[in-house]
Amino acid sequence: MLRRLRERWRPRSHPIDDAAWQAVVAESALVAALDAADAARLREFCARFLADKQFFALAGAELDAHRRLLIAAQACLPVLALGYDHLRGWRQVLVYPGEFRVRREHHDEDTGVVTEGDDSLIGEAWERGPLVLSWADVAQDLADPHAGFNVVIHEIAHKLDMLDGGSDGVPPLPARLSRSEWIRTFQQAYDRHCTAVDAGEDTAIDPYAAESPDEFFACLVEAWHSDAALVEDAMPAVAALLQRLFRPAAGTAAI
Repeated sequence: MLRRLRERWRPRSHPIDDAAWQAVVAESALVAALDAADAARLREFCARFLADKQFFALAGAELDAHRRLLIAAQACLPVLALGYDHLRGWRQVLVYPGEFRVRREHHDEDTGVVTEGDDSLIGEAWERGPLVLSWADVAQDLADPHAGFNVVIHEIAHKLDMLDGGSDGVPPLPARLSRSEWIRTFQQAYDRHCTAVDAGEDTAIDPYAAESPDEFFACLVEAWHSDAALVEDAMPAVAALLQRLFRPAAGTAAI
């Protein structure tokens, strides 16, 4: 019954025309690299994304149909095998022209002092709230697709992580993956990465990944989609789990 209700109230999507899709393929190397089956699946997912997500351009950002489709394509890449339903629970995509500032409160557990300050961000994801993006950084990722960075995929990784109500670097896992193996493998890699960053070593993976387990997960997801070989060389055990999550054997993808 629940599935029938979801299907009944799902916004009607419209097929993406060939010219619009080819323009995205021409501009996104990650999309162009997909085989025919995955490309067709991504195109379908993008149509659904554009139908059920509301886009808002903020602070003078320019956001035409082409840019919305480019964002949708990056956002849907991580769920090709997991299924479109993994993008559930939120409706809005907010796009700024560049970096944006947010007001934060910090509570010092030792002193009890609460301080406020502004952070400059290029992306943000809230559990039930919007996906927030800097267009300048989306454009940079499209221009340099294999540099290990992709702000849209990074924030979608946070969305996946939060599907079970937490933000701990452990997303809901399909049956083909062991939760205990995931936690053990990622924790060991995270600890080694933090040690290297603290020692001032140059790391193949973004030093920001040492910020917290959830940021480690998001950084590894964006790096793997951008340049899988980079992650395979730096953290082969983590890369193997990401492969099994995002690109399983044929016939195991969800809808």
